[in-house]
Amino acid sequence: MTTLHGKSLIAGKPAETTARAFHAISPLDSSELDPAFHECVPEDVNHALTHAEEAFAIYRRASAEVRAAFLERIAEEILALGDALPERANLETGLPLDRLAGERARTVGQLRLFAEVVREGSWVDARIDTALPDRKPLPRPDLRRMLLPLGPIVVFGSSNFPLAFSVAGGDTASALASGNPVIVKAHRAHPGTSELVAGAVNRAVEKCGLPHGVFSMLHGAGSEIGIALVKHPLTRAAGFTGSRVAGRALFNASASRPDPIPIFAEMSSLNPLFILPGALRERGAQIAEGLKNSVTLGVGQFCTKPGLIFGLGGADYESFAETFAEAIRNARPATMLHPGICRSFHEGLAAMHKVPGVVVLAASDVEPQPELTHGEPTVFGTDAENFIRHPELHEEVFGPYTLLVDARTYTDLLRIAHRLEGQLTATVHGTAEDLANATDLLAILERKAGRLLINSFPTGVEVSPAMNHGGPYPATTDERFTSVGTAAIQRFARPICYQSFPANALPPELADANPRSLMRLVNNKLTRDPVS
Repeated sequence: MTTLHGKSLIAGKPAETTARAFHAISPLDSSELDPAFHECVPEDVNHALTHAEEAFAIYRRASAEVRAAFLERIAEEILALGDALPERANLETGLPLDRLAGERARTVGQLRLFAEVVREGSWVDARIDTALPDRKPLPRPDLRRMLLPLGPIVVFGSSNFPLAFSVAGGDTASALASGNPVIVKAHRAHPGTSELVAGAVNRAVEKCGLPHGVFSMLHGAGSEIGIALVKHPLTRAAGFTGSRVAGRALFNASASRPDPIPIFAEMSSLNPLFILPGALRERGAQIAEGLKNSVTLGVGQFCTKPGLIFGLGGADYESFAETFAEAIRNARPATMLHPGICRSFHEGLAAMHKVPGVVVLAASDVEPQPELTHGEPTVFGTDAENFIRHPELHEEVFGPYTLLVDARTYTDLLRIAHRLEGQLTATVHGTAEDLANATDLLAILERKAGRLLINSFPTGVEVSPAMNHGGPYPATTDERFTSVGTAAIQRFARPICYQSFPANALPPELADANPRSLMRLVNNKLTRDPVS
């Protein structure tokens, strides 16, 4: 196992701070893992952001090839860590090694995908309106618009994706791709994993000859160091994946600044799934099996886990519910990410027990083992009127839990859909006839979710140009953007318009000759041709 020093990494160097120390706790056996990790102090925050701002002056002007090569080098350095990375991540999160191997592949794939995006270059959204000096009654000046990087970006590591949504995950990749330095606030549940990946990023910085301030990684409590990072005047935006409470605290901290900055927080989603009568009749058993797999995948610790299931009552629904309940009884408890998440899961289950009109339909037949941080698959049930009556049933329980809601009429489904909060996903299972008769339901869900699915399950998020992983509040703080896929790069850039600039002062992306051969909107036509 690679030796860990337990310190923050600031502009290429381990921090000298020896403030409060903490240890990672392995959810596999509740043991304390070495080494001790040292929280940073406010001076470290200022140090990291000052270096980042200095680096921004250089990195923002680095060529597309330099930035692309940097992202690819990070990917190579992560792979070079070998077995040490998944082994440490397994100890800190309890995630199985095969899952971690897949997540490492996704992390590396994201970095390489953004390298392709940078090289291709059209993400800058170049737009050119050439001058019309003879236009009446007023001439038009030469106008040229593109996206530019914002400046230092803060990224918060996520508990449920220690690689793909943490130190070198999608937020970091998209921020670096667009030309921004990054300061990562490591998640306290997997600090050793974070240190290993931070070291890989730092080696890539050195090998690519970039200023060290391009990347830093800090340890510390989110309520202290996280807020300090968001409030620091040099921070220009932040990316976060986690709870609604924490995400809202960061959002509020930003709003209290003299100059508020965007906080791209993914926070809370129940991912409602509607099952229409034809689908229940034709394949209720298959839907039940697929739903069980989706609810229990990763011990239910995916932000896209379906936590609300709505079906029309009747014999077919009752048969489906019993088949699903039996599948849940046969599902085994498994280790959750860390004791805090396990504790919150069981508190959520306890809260559901107290809601009138809610019953336990099934729970795993295998007794959970607290010392193994187990979460037991559990499904509750209620009816549509009770669901509407009790808003506490609309709250997320993070883990292998879901709620089945018996809707007696199609009107019940529409009433429920209207009352849902913003979601990352919404799913409808139905036959062709069902779907033809459900256009009003789909129209409501279009306004409630960032991704709509038909006859499938929301767990599993493809990293691709067409993916949208976001949604109306409280799913995210800004429903216009995605945190997964190539469009994520747009979060960390801003538009600027150059008016009447001399040719030799324009950036290459807006030059007449189009030396990068970008796809640009020139006089309202998409083209790669030079401006004539």
